[in-house]
Amino acid sequence: MIAPQDIASRDNPLIKRLRQLSQDSTAYRKQGQVWLEGEHLCLALLARGLRPAVAVFTESFWPQAEPVLRDAAPQVSRIPDHLMASLSGLESPARMGFLWTLPTQVEVNPSLPTVVLDRLQDAGNVGSILRSAAALGFAQVLAIKGTAALWSPKVVRAGMGAHFGLNLVEGLSHDDTKALTVPLLVTSSHAGDWLHKTTLPWPCAWVLGHEGQGVNPALMALAQQSVRIAQPGGEESLNVAAAAAICLHASATTR
Repeated sequence: MIAPQDIASRDNPLIKRLRQLSQDSTAYRKQGQVWLEGEHLCLALLARGLRPAVAVFTESFWPQAEPVLRDAAPQVSRIPDHLMASLSGLESPARMGFLWTLPTQVEVNPSLPTVVLDRLQDAGNVGSILRSAAALGFAQVLAIKGTAALWSPKVVRAGMGAHFGLNLVEGLSHDDTKALTVPLLVTSSHAGDWLHKTTLPWPCAWVLGHEGQGVNPALMALAQQSVRIAQPGGEESLNVAAAAAICLHASATTR
């Protein structure tokens, strides 16, 4: 077991880096690393066979931490509980976290079952969709420019570890989706085949549009199929994360 390095200063370079990552939704793009706060996310990372660069524990939690967490990183730091609270985006601060280096040179895989996010802006929606995608057999998520940052703290928390099982590519244009060799499917509130009556291709790519504006016409034009979800209750539309879960589940059960 690696002996932890004790850090007490708010001005320590590691603490400054973690504070920026926890407070700036796009800091990970410059640093190439993400701050994973809490035992659940840390264990989810390890479950995928991935390893952090640094593990950080509060002084109170260090004696209780599982060996798998304490031995996970080549560098281990121990900090006062109040210092961890200054890094946290949670009402109840986590007792530990990992600093993980993001994969480099991530590219679109043309043949993977995919979810395309077209300018979705709510971090909770994006994280929820990533979680559904991973659970229902989709292996890749592509984010069009204007979509909430995929590795921002809020999206990572909402994803609950789904990030680590997906090929994530962001900052794309609509034309970049032309690289996909799987058929594109789009959802619409008012047009297209009824989801519960149609035959769905597999693998495929589901395109999910902006919360207010829907799917961009440029992507609609590339789609091989448009579907709509039956809403017998009569509401105008569904929340995009709910619609995504329904559509992805339909694909998963008809494979």
